[in-house]
Amino acid sequence: MAVSLPPTAMDYSATTTAKSSFEKLPGTPADLEEGMSKEVVELSVRPADLDGRLEQTPAMRRRAALQLAALCISVFVTGWNDGTLGPLLPRLQEVYNVGYATVSFVFIINCTGAIFGSCIYIYTIERFRYGVAVVVASFVMMAAFAVEAASVPFPAFIAVYFFVGLSAAFLNGGSCAFLANVSLGQAPIKFALLHGAYGLGAMASPLVSTQFSRAKHWSRVYLIHIGILAMTAVVQIVAFRFKSQEDCAQEIGIPPSDQEPESVVQRYKKVFKLPAVHLMALFSFIYVGSEVAIGNWIVTYIIKLRNGGPSSGYISSGLFGGLMVGRIALLPVTKLVGPRRGIFLYILAVIGCELIVWLVPSLIADAIAVSFVGFFLGPLMPILTNHAGGILPPDLISGGVGWAASWGSAGAAVFPFITGAIASKTGIEALNPMVVTLMGILFVVWACVPQNRKQI
Repeated sequence: MAVSLPPTAMDYSATTTAKSSFEKLPGTPADLEEGMSKEVVELSVRPADLDGRLEQTPAMRRRAALQLAALCISVFVTGWNDGTLGPLLPRLQEVYNVGYATVSFVFIINCTGAIFGSCIYIYTIERFRYGVAVVVASFVMMAAFAVEAASVPFPAFIAVYFFVGLSAAFLNGGSCAFLANVSLGQAPIKFALLHGAYGLGAMASPLVSTQFSRAKHWSRVYLIHIGILAMTAVVQIVAFRFKSQEDCAQEIGIPPSDQEPESVVQRYKKVFKLPAVHLMALFSFIYVGSEVAIGNWIVTYIIKLRNGGPSSGYISSGLFGGLMVGRIALLPVTKLVGPRRGIFLYILAVIGCELIVWLVPSLIADAIAVSFVGFFLGPLMPILTNHAGGILPPDLISGGVGWAASWGSAGAAVFPFITGAIASKTGIEALNPMVVTLMGILFVVWACVPQNRKQI
């Protein structure tokens, strides 16, 4: 016959049992022998973070470091490419006997390739896997530079820049998208390192291309591009092993999404329906375009208006060197004032430095101010991509950030072209007013970007 306990006795018994069980939660061998479930055993061995990630083992951390290195070298290549043309532009005009507007077609063809690349990025990584896509992009860019190195006629020279822009959309935009997807907006230092690698490439390449711009066989500078790309492809193969982005993420402790798989068309629709994605793409378009326009045309500006000599190409290195340093050095400032206010502050600082370059007719003062322009421009793109990873829905991070970052490659072509077209009519002195105007527009665009996921 069952004995009924009074409610108070039942409560006391339940409380005592719960307390006893709670005290045994940490888990000892004796506890496990008393019947802990397999799931609890697995959880105690490899605990999960709040976002569902498993705690990384040493092997996972090594794999994550290798993947980050592959992303950095991919972005380094695009920075190297963007920094090369500036010192070469006067030589291209001399060799091919073309003016500002005509030589600027290099940028517009590059832009066409970048836009095409940004449009097919989601489809390509879904259809052929991320690890395959980035390696192919490296080889396509390598083939394009092989044509450039042959000192081909001008129409062929500018035509192959379509493939340079196409590849850059995958190497640059794809790297940003990959890191945002595996970090969910919680990796400001990794983004600073990633974009710092771009600045390092863009700083180093003018040091080399300035030397080649004086040489008889100037086009052989592209042989160095081919060598760097060959190393890039090897690192990509080792790091990603031709796997999909989801498989690469699982290798570093990030479980697959529990959402139902979607078609590529559905993914495109969801990405394009978000105004925040297009605002961030516009920000990337203007920001990278301004940065590369300065880097490519500042050499001509210094030679023509500040009586700079053949070594003026090194000023372009100063710009991108400042870019690289700023992305690391300003991290404490960004943390102190907050990413959103930080971008407003940095844009205002860039405008101030640009006014010095515009209004102070001094070669030394302008060279220093150009370096500080790069310094304050530096943190903008890392903040944007980290912010995008934090506010976009997890299943749209890869496509959304890839789309936004790829438009940066398009901006890197459009605004240098516009600068050259305007300079052919009014002179190269149009560079600084255009950059100041673009910075003002960038200020307004950032004010419109949502601050958190609830606002998108």
